[in-house]
Amino acid sequence: MQTSPPPTAQQLAAFSSFAQTLADRVRPLSRQWFRHPLSVDTKADESPVTQADREVEAALREAIASQYPDHGIFGEEFGASHAEAEWVWSLDPIDGTRAFISGNPLWGTLLALLHRGRPVLGLIDIPMLAERWLGAAGSPARLNGEPCRVSACTGLQHATLYATSPDIFEGADMAAFEALTRSVRMRRYGGDCYSYGLLASGHVDLVVEAGLQPYDYLALMPVIEGAGGVITDWSGQPLGLESQGRVIAAATPQLHREAMRVLGAATT
Repeated sequence: MQTSPPPTAQQLAAFSSFAQTLADRVRPLSRQWFRHPLSVDTKADESPVTQADREVEAALREAIASQYPDHGIFGEEFGASHAEAEWVWSLDPIDGTRAFISGNPLWGTLLALLHRGRPVLGLIDIPMLAERWLGAAGSPARLNGEPCRVSACTGLQHATLYATSPDIFEGADMAAFEALTRSVRMRRYGGDCYSYGLLASGHVDLVVEAGLQPYDYLALMPVIEGAGGVITDWSGQPLGLESQGRVIAAATPQLHREAMRVLGAATT
């Protein structure tokens, strides 16, 4: 397997600046479609897609190809190109399309930069609220330029738990999730990627989901970790391109372990 030195602080600073430029570029593009009539198509996986999703991703791809022609791209709408490259961008142009088409402003644009398959930079941009979380390896996560931090919650009985929807859980996953929610202080739904931003800022303690794709979670990882939190699959393994889409993000290692214990007990 080809190896290369880890990215330098200078490289990450340059890529972070570029990622924010990308988000600035597509904010007006997605906002102009929000709460305006647009056609909605259904993809093979039965998820919705709109012209806004496609236009935003196309704009992101064009800008990346112009600035970094040797970088690969992995996007929700147009798939992978040069996925074997040392540097690969993961793109989710509108994370929360169901929220977008129903007029809910808690959707976002997700950008991640992977170095040799590992996310070293992540950005969560919420266009309608003008809120942006940025995480880069070795640096504190930031919300609109200011450092942010997870809560100090260590016990499920004190935790606020979010998931995008109960519809994302099926069979044994649903039983495990229901068991977990009986242990927490409060359960709330909605938010898509916004829930992870709230976790990074200390307002939410736990986010648990299933059925996610890599472009749904890769950008979240540097943000959550940079804010002091923990994010893995349900078995505690690092998330990557081959993960099965089950995600636990927690404010503290103790809370993460408790959540894994309940989920594991419910599925065995």
